[in-house]
Amino acid sequence: MGSQDPRGNLVRPYAVTRGRTEPIRDIPIEAVLVASQAAVQEARFAGHDKYRIAVLCETKPQSLAELSALTRLPLGVARVLVADMVADGLLSLHSAAPRKGFTERMDLLERVLSGLRKL
Repeated sequence: MGSQDPRGNLVRPYAVTRGRTEPIRDIPIEAVLVASQAAVQEARFAGHDKYRIAVLCETKPQSLAELSALTRLPLGVARVLVADMVADGLLSLHSAAPRKGFTERMDLLERVLSGLRKL
């Protein structure tokens, strides 16, 4: 038997969000996030995970799904952190979903899923 505590994988995400499981605002999985000009500098003091998110969004807009995959954070944890960063002005939120209809939205979600599979 290994000496690693299997609860470690559960405790860390809980600690990252300070025990919160619900974001302060709902962020769609396909929402595109862009770092503000000061995001990387300010995120240095906001914690390792927020700093990584800011760096990723500084060089190129990223979806919530991409951020979760690239940081290897569970989607719920990434959603809480990103919502906090939007509230703090570190990230700006842009809807990637077309306003037209269901078919266009499904096409977008299929492209996001395809992109995630390629990661």
